[in-house]
Amino acid sequence: MSRCAWADKTPLEQQYHDLEWGTPLRDDRRLFEFLVLEGAQAGLAWVTVLRKREAYRAAFDGFDAGLIARYGETKRDELLANPGIIRNRLKIESAIGNARAFLAVQAEFGSFDAYLWRFVEGRPRVNAWRSPAEVPARTAESDAMSKDMRRRGFSFVGSTICYAFMQAVGMVNDHTVDCFRWRELAIAP
Repeated sequence: MSRCAWADKTPLEQQYHDLEWGTPLRDDRRLFEFLVLEGAQAGLAWVTVLRKREAYRAAFDGFDAGLIARYGETKRDELLANPGIIRNRLKIESAIGNARAFLAVQAEFGSFDAYLWRFVEGRPRVNAWRSPAEVPARTAESDAMSKDMRRRGFSFVGSTICYAFMQAVGMVNDHTVDCFRWRELAIAP
């Protein structure tokens, strides 16, 4: 079975690739989870975040944005002391601030899903990359998403992070054409 080159390093990456990465996601809580995790990943290898994912779910109350938006100093200190997550003050503050921005977007658009998917006109972009070297780090859509999210108060949402987020949640199909998931996702309704 052929899969994207980046996913053949560890069993954890293989499982994530085979079951999640690039699958169109519409659930607001899971979208928020990926937003937090992509921000936490900045400057690190994605496998680092995958290894800490369950600890993140526990530490951040199952990614309940309503709870996270109300975190105070005691909870911030608890998160900074938690060895199961990436203990970077700016990334933790970003998750809390992004929860507030997320709730505002939900109130304005009815859902975070409705807000996000408008950047790709409601449908995944299906690319046909033959090698990982062809896959861009950012696009016009991720530039637009980044600019709009920053305007709305989100942080750790530069264009490269936004594009990685778009890949993860299936807004773009960036599996290489030789990967078994590319075809599965390209023909999915």
